[in-house]
Amino acid sequence: MDTVFNKVSEFFALPVLSHPVIIGAISLLGLYVLSRLADRACTRAAITFQEKFGKRLIDDRVIENSHKPVFYSVFAVGATELIRWFDLSSSLIEKFVFVLASLAIFFWSLLVIIISKKLLQHAARTRRSSASLVQVQTLPLFENLALLVIFIVSAYLLFSLWGVDMTAWLASAGIAGIAIGFAAKDSLANLISGVWILADGPYNIGDYVVLDGGERGRVTHIGLRSTRMFTRDYTEVSVPNAVIGNAKIVNESAGINPKYRVRVPVGVSYGSNIDLVEKTLLEVATKSDLICEDPAPICRFRKFGASSVDYEMMGWVEDPELRGRAVHFLNREVYLAFEKLGIEIPYSKQDLYIKSLPRQD
Repeated sequence: MDTVFNKVSEFFALPVLSHPVIIGAISLLGLYVLSRLADRACTRAAITFQEKFGKRLIDDRVIENSHKPVFYSVFAVGATELIRWFDLSSSLIEKFVFVLASLAIFFWSLLVIIISKKLLQHAARTRRSSASLVQVQTLPLFENLALLVIFIVSAYLLFSLWGVDMTAWLASAGIAGIAIGFAAKDSLANLISGVWILADGPYNIGDYVVLDGGERGRVTHIGLRSTRMFTRDYTEVSVPNAVIGNAKIVNESAGINPKYRVRVPVGVSYGSNIDLVEKTLLEVATKSDLICEDPAPICRFRKFGASSVDYEMMGWVEDPELRGRAVHFLNREVYLAFEKLGIEIPYSKQDLYIKSLPRQD
């Protein structure tokens, strides 16, 4: 055993192996092997995590893209320690280490981008409430924001590594940001309002909404810049989110009951049999296929009008889209029923009195 040890010692004591080039080559080879071993160890740990918790956060793509950042990081750190150990102060060697560190930063940035997209997609799929900011519609926005943040941090690390002064760059970026903010303030307002509309959820796709301006229709798309709704005139209206964010919105499809209530005002002349009027109104509403049986339709005596006794007939329809047809049917049937029963519907009348006629010569 001692003989073998002595032979090995004699081998490494050879003048050839003491040459700086040979020592450097052996060191780099050992560093390469160490980097590969570290890469395999990290890969093995990631596979173990994947087998235990599934592929929701760490999938095969993440593992595949983790090889280069781990390898270059370990290699760059090891090369730095070798320079300190052998007291090498060559600028060429230092730049070589800087290149390795730059490659490590680049590949780590790519890996972080992939992981951030994976996390955001997981958050969008498993959101627990409609108030979550990360949704399928807002996913592209947050992916782009994450990409921008990662790019800025990576650029800062690279500039700092190579000793580039960032003061002028930061000042220029601040001035450019202010200019862009003033130029695109309307677009930014729509963008921010779109995010909060998606997070707050005042309406969803398929809901019937009424805006302050009187626009009424079914929501077909909720985007980051605008909301589109399809009206009963078979036209699509696109409303900027900044306008919707500052407007009063009536969601006719929301609430504890998805049904929609229709109201039909009816006036009858004074002296009419109000019991017969109420019975007729309820019969008309009940026989309609558009009016729901539950809740049951009702009619109410509202007020004494100037020339009529004013009633209001109310019923429920399954969908706000049926409002127009239901009102049409009720008005038509009430008119026919009153005409058949002789119940008068008053209307405006004017009497003209002639005080005197012009004299004829």
